[in-house]
Amino acid sequence: MSLLVALDLPKAPLKLSSKAGRIYVQCLLRRKPILLTQEEWVRQHLISFLHYQQGFPLEKMAIEKEIQYDGFKRRWDLVIYDEKFQAQILLECKAPQIKLSHEVFIQIATYQSKIQAPYLILSNGLVHLIYEVDFSKKTLKKCLSFPVFEGK
Repeated sequence: MSLLVALDLPKAPLKLSSKAGRIYVQCLLRRKPILLTQEEWVRQHLISFLHYQQGFPLEKMAIEKEIQYDGFKRRWDLVIYDEKFQAQILLECKAPQIKLSHEVFIQIATYQSKIQAPYLILSNGLVHLIYEVDFSKKTLKKCLSFPVFEGK
């Protein structure tokens, strides 16, 4: 599968470069070249979409931070914070050929147990599963569209 597969997201203004036969993408958040993998291709498109189309500020996004869970170190893909630096959206990105299975949902649920974001998004760039969390009822409501930034 090509790294540059067409996704079900708007075209992103990504800067690609090549070094020693490998392709790199200029990360919109880390502001440095990152080795382009299929998962990174999806992540950068989601960052671009959530920023340019949905209005979330780049400075409210954090990428691949480490958390401790049951004695293991894990890294979530992307979290978007609100003005009070409370997690608003937790995203798990997968390569386009990876199905958004029960195992992927368990992965984001593990991160969610620590992060407690009101929205969860799982995406492989082709399929997007978006949920709103009702903490009082301990339920998930499937959403038909991505959340939109409502801050200042």
